Amino acid sequence: MVAVPASGAPAPSRVKVWDPVVRLFHWTLAFGCIANLTVLREAHGPHRVVGYVVLVALAIRVAWGVVGPGHARFRAFVPTPTRLGGYVRALLKRAEPRYLGHNPAGAIMMLALMALAAFCGVTGWMMGLDAFWGERWLEGLHETAANMILIMAGLHVVAAVIESWRHRENLVAAMVTGWKRPAQGTDVDHASSARRG
Repeated sequence: MVAVPASGAPAPSRVKVWDPVVRLFHWTLAFGCIANLTVLREAHGPHRVVGYVVLVALAIRVAWGVVGPGHARFRAFVPTPTRLGGYVRALLKRAEPRYLGHNPAGAIMMLALMALAAFCGVTGWMMGLDAFWGERWLEGLHETAANMILIMAGLHVVAAVIESWRHRENLVAAMVTGWKRPAQGTDVDHASSARRG
Protein backbone atom coordinates (compact mmCIF):
# COMPACT_ATOMS: atom_id res chain seq x y z
CA MET A 1 0.00 0.00 0.00
CA VAL A 2 1.35 3.45 -0.95
CA ALA A 3 1.26 6.13 1.74
CA VAL A 4 -0.67 9.26 0.77
CA PRO A 5 0.59 12.57 2.16
CA ALA A 6 -1.73 15.43 3.14
CA SER A 7 -1.56 16.86 -0.39
CA GLY A 8 -3.39 13.77 -1.66
CA ALA A 9 -0.60 12.73 -4.07
CA PRO A 10 0.87 9.26 -3.48
CA ALA A 11 4.34 9.24 -1.94
CA PRO A 12 7.04 7.97 -4.32
CA SER A 13 8.23 4.42 -3.74
CA ARG A 14 11.82 5.47 -4.46
CA VAL A 15 13.85 8.64 -4.98
CA LYS A 16 16.89 9.44 -7.10
CA VAL A 17 19.80 10.12 -4.76
CA TRP A 18 23.05 9.44 -6.64
CA ASP A 19 23.51 11.18 -9.98
CA PRO A 20 25.55 9.62 -12.83
CA VAL A 21 28.73 11.60 -12.02
CA VAL A 22 28.77 10.39 -8.40
CA ARG A 23 28.09 6.80 -9.44
CA LEU A 24 30.69 6.80 -12.22
CA PHE A 25 33.27 8.30 -9.85
CA HIS A 26 32.54 5.70 -7.18
CA TRP A 27 33.00 2.74 -9.50
CA THR A 28 36.00 4.28 -11.31
CA LEU A 29 37.74 4.75 -7.97
CA ALA A 30 36.75 1.27 -6.75
CA PHE A 31 37.76 -0.66 -9.86
CA GLY A 32 40.83 1.50 -10.50
CA CYS A 33 42.18 0.89 -7.00
CA ILE A 34 41.33 -2.82 -7.12
CA ALA A 35 43.07 -3.19 -10.50
CA ASN A 36 46.19 -1.30 -9.44
CA LEU A 37 46.44 -3.14 -6.13
CA THR A 38 46.06 -6.58 -7.71
CA VAL A 39 46.42 -7.54 -11.39
CA LEU A 40 48.15 -4.31 -12.49
CA ARG A 41 50.41 -3.95 -9.46
CA GLU A 42 53.57 -4.84 -11.41
CA ALA A 43 52.32 -3.85 -14.90
CA HIS A 44 53.94 -0.41 -14.87
CA GLY A 45 52.40 1.06 -18.04
CA PRO A 46 48.75 0.07 -17.41
CA HIS A 47 49.20 0.78 -13.67
CA ARG A 48 50.26 4.34 -14.49
CA VAL A 49 47.37 4.87 -16.94
CA VAL A 50 44.80 3.66 -14.40
CA GLY A 51 46.40 5.92 -11.79
CA TYR A 52 45.97 8.94 -14.06
CA VAL A 53 42.35 7.97 -14.79
CA VAL A 54 41.69 7.86 -11.03
CA LEU A 55 43.32 11.30 -10.58
CA VAL A 56 41.13 12.78 -13.35
CA ALA A 57 38.04 11.18 -11.77
CA LEU A 58 39.03 12.68 -8.39
CA ALA A 59 39.42 16.15 -9.91
CA ILE A 60 35.99 15.90 -11.54
CA ARG A 61 34.42 14.66 -8.28
CA VAL A 62 35.95 17.53 -6.28
CA ALA A 63 34.54 20.04 -8.78
CA TRP A 64 31.18 18.21 -8.73
CA GLY A 65 31.21 18.41 -4.95
CA VAL A 66 31.06 22.20 -5.33
CA VAL A 67 28.72 22.64 -8.31
CA GLY A 68 26.81 19.34 -8.49
CA PRO A 69 23.23 18.70 -7.38
CA GLY A 70 21.83 17.89 -3.90
CA HIS A 71 23.52 14.90 -2.31
CA ALA A 72 26.64 15.24 -4.49
CA ARG A 73 27.69 18.50 -2.84
CA PHE A 74 30.24 18.45 -0.04
CA ARG A 75 28.16 20.93 1.95
CA ALA A 76 25.32 18.40 1.92
CA PHE A 77 27.24 15.63 3.66
CA VAL A 78 30.54 16.74 5.23
CA PRO A 79 29.68 16.55 8.94
CA THR A 80 30.58 18.90 11.74
CA PRO A 81 32.43 17.28 14.66
CA THR A 82 29.23 17.54 16.73
CA ARG A 83 27.13 15.79 14.10
CA LEU A 84 29.75 13.08 13.61
CA GLY A 85 30.00 12.54 17.37
CA GLY A 86 26.23 12.28 17.69
CA TYR A 87 26.07 9.77 14.86
CA VAL A 88 28.86 7.62 16.33
CA ARG A 89 27.14 7.63 19.75
CA ALA A 90 23.87 6.56 18.11
CA LEU A 91 25.74 3.92 16.09
CA LEU A 92 27.27 2.43 19.24
CA LYS A 93 23.76 2.17 20.71
CA ARG A 94 22.53 0.59 17.44
CA ALA A 95 20.11 3.49 17.07
CA GLU A 96 21.71 5.35 14.17
CA PRO A 97 19.31 7.17 11.82
CA ARG A 98 19.03 6.33 8.15
CA TYR A 99 20.37 8.91 5.70
CA LEU A 100 19.37 9.34 2.09
CA GLY A 101 22.88 10.53 1.24
CA HIS A 102 26.12 9.72 3.04
CA ASN A 103 25.82 9.27 6.78
CA PRO A 104 28.46 11.21 8.77
CA ALA A 105 30.78 8.20 9.24
CA GLY A 106 30.43 7.24 5.58
CA ALA A 107 31.23 10.82 4.58
CA ILE A 108 34.46 10.76 6.59
CA MET A 109 35.41 7.41 5.05
CA MET A 110 34.71 8.75 1.56
CA LEU A 111 36.84 11.85 2.13
CA ALA A 112 39.67 9.75 3.60
CA LEU A 113 39.62 7.36 0.62
CA MET A 114 39.62 10.30 -1.80
CA ALA A 115 42.58 11.88 0.00
CA LEU A 116 44.52 8.60 0.03
CA ALA A 117 43.79 7.97 -3.65
CA ALA A 118 44.98 11.49 -4.50
CA PHE A 119 48.14 10.99 -2.40
CA CYS A 120 48.76 7.65 -4.11
CA GLY A 121 48.29 9.21 -7.53
CA VAL A 122 50.58 12.16 -6.83
CA THR A 123 53.34 10.01 -5.31
CA GLY A 124 53.02 7.60 -8.25
CA TRP A 125 53.44 10.51 -10.66
CA MET A 126 56.44 11.79 -8.68
CA MET A 127 58.10 8.38 -8.89
CA GLY A 128 58.27 8.80 -12.69
CA LEU A 129 60.11 12.12 -12.47
CA ASP A 130 63.88 12.29 -12.89
CA ALA A 131 64.18 14.18 -9.59
CA PHE A 132 62.66 11.28 -7.62
CA TRP A 133 63.64 8.29 -9.76
CA GLY A 134 64.45 5.28 -7.57
CA GLU A 135 63.81 7.10 -4.27
CA ARG A 136 62.96 4.38 -1.76
CA TRP A 137 61.22 6.74 0.68
CA LEU A 138 58.80 7.84 -2.04
CA GLU A 139 58.10 4.25 -3.09
CA GLY A 140 57.48 3.44 0.58
CA LEU A 141 54.99 6.30 0.93
CA HIS A 142 53.20 5.21 -2.24
CA GLU A 143 52.99 1.60 -1.09
CA THR A 144 51.83 2.55 2.42
CA ALA A 145 49.05 4.73 1.01
CA ALA A 146 48.00 1.91 -1.34
CA ASN A 147 47.84 -0.56 1.54
CA MET A 148 45.82 1.91 3.63
CA ILE A 149 43.35 2.22 0.73
CA LEU A 150 43.02 -1.56 0.70
CA ILE A 151 42.31 -1.70 4.45
CA MET A 152 39.90 1.25 4.45
CA ALA A 153 38.07 0.03 1.34
CA GLY A 154 37.56 -3.30 3.10
CA LEU A 155 36.11 -1.50 6.13
CA HIS A 156 33.91 0.55 3.78
CA VAL A 157 32.51 -2.60 2.17
CA VAL A 158 31.83 -4.22 5.56
CA ALA A 159 30.12 -1.04 6.80
CA ALA A 160 27.98 -0.87 3.64
CA VAL A 161 26.88 -4.47 4.08
CA ILE A 162 26.02 -3.90 7.77
CA GLU A 163 24.15 -0.68 7.01
CA SER A 164 22.27 -2.38 4.16
CA TRP A 165 21.16 -5.07 6.60
CA ARG A 166 20.37 -2.66 9.46
CA HIS A 167 18.26 -0.31 7.30
CA ARG A 168 16.96 -3.02 4.93
CA GLU A 169 18.29 -1.26 1.87
CA ASN A 170 20.74 -2.53 -0.75
CA LEU A 171 23.35 0.24 -0.79
CA VAL A 172 25.40 -1.43 -3.52
CA ALA A 173 22.37 -1.49 -5.82
CA ALA A 174 21.66 2.14 -4.92
CA MET A 175 25.17 3.10 -6.04
CA VAL A 176 24.56 1.27 -9.34
CA THR A 177 21.08 2.63 -10.09
CA GLY A 178 21.09 5.89 -8.10
CA TRP A 179 17.70 5.08 -6.52
CA LYS A 180 16.91 4.65 -2.81
CA ARG A 181 13.85 4.29 -0.63
CA PRO A 182 12.47 7.75 0.29
CA ALA A 183 12.78 9.35 3.72
CA GLN A 184 10.28 8.01 6.21
CA GLY A 185 9.79 11.17 8.30
CA THR A 186 11.15 9.56 11.48
CA ASP A 187 14.83 10.36 11.07
CA VAL A 188 17.12 13.11 9.86
CA ASP A 189 16.35 12.62 6.16
CA HIS A 190 13.67 15.29 5.84
CA ALA A 191 15.65 17.87 7.76
CA SER A 192 18.78 17.05 5.77
CA SER A 193 16.93 17.27 2.46
CA ALA A 194 15.45 20.63 3.44
CA ARG A 195 18.90 21.99 4.31
CA ARG A 196 20.33 20.78 0.99
CA GLY A 197 17.70 22.71 -0.94
